[in-house]
Amino acid sequence: MADEVVLLDFWPSPFGMRVRIALAEKGIDYEPREEDLSNKSPLLLKMNPVHKQIPVLIHKGRPVCESLIIVQYIDEVWSHQAPLLPSDPYHRAHARFWADYVDKKIYSTGKLVWGTRGEIQEAAKKELIECFKLLENELGDKTYFGGESFGIVDVALIPFYSWFYALETCGNLCMVKECPRLVTWAKRCMQRESVSKSLPDQYKMYDFLLELRKKFEIHS
Repeated sequence: MADEVVLLDFWPSPFGMRVRIALAEKGIDYEPREEDLSNKSPLLLKMNPVHKQIPVLIHKGRPVCESLIIVQYIDEVWSHQAPLLPSDPYHRAHARFWADYVDKKIYSTGKLVWGTRGEIQEAAKKELIECFKLLENELGDKTYFGGESFGIVDVALIPFYSWFYALETCGNLCMVKECPRLVTWAKRCMQRESVSKSLPDQYKMYDFLLELRKKFEIHS
C-alpha cells in the first residue's frame, strides 16, 4: 500500500496521456481514476488545491501536479529503466527547453484551430504550422527528438497526434503535406505499445472536441 500509485486523469487530456505514456514506458502498475471535470472529486480538490486540474499523480499518498513535472518525477523515481531525460546536463536542459516549448505553444494554438472559425482560426492555423515546422527542424533526421532514445520531448508532443484528424478537418489542412517528417515520427511513436495504448482514437477525439466546441457555443 505504501508504494501505491494513483493517477487522476481524464481520457481526452493530452496532459494525462503524457503521464500514461511515461508510466507505461517505465512498466509501473498504477490505479487510474477517471475524473468528471464538471463535478471534480473531493480527492482531486484535495490533491491539487491550487489549480484543481488533472493530471495528478499520487505516489505514497503524496500528490505531484503538472504533466511535465510528473513525467520528470517518474523518470527520477523509477530511474532504473527507460530513461526519458538524457544524463548529460546540457542535453537534459536542451530536452527540457523543447518540452517546455511544446507545453506553451501546441495546446493553446491547436485549440484555436479546432475550436474557432474565421480570422482567429486562420491566424492560429498559420501559427500552429509554424510551430510544427520548427519542431520538424529540431527533429531533423533523428528517430526521436533525443536521437535513438524515446524521451521527454516525444512524450510531451505525441499526445497531440490524437488531435491531427480534428486539426485537419476543422482547419482544412493536410498534416502530411505541411509536416511530413512530423507525421512519420508520430507513426513511429505509435508503434510503441506505451503510446498506442495511451492515446485515444483520432475519430473519437474529433467527436469529443466537436461536442466541446458546441458546449462553449463557438460558432462562425
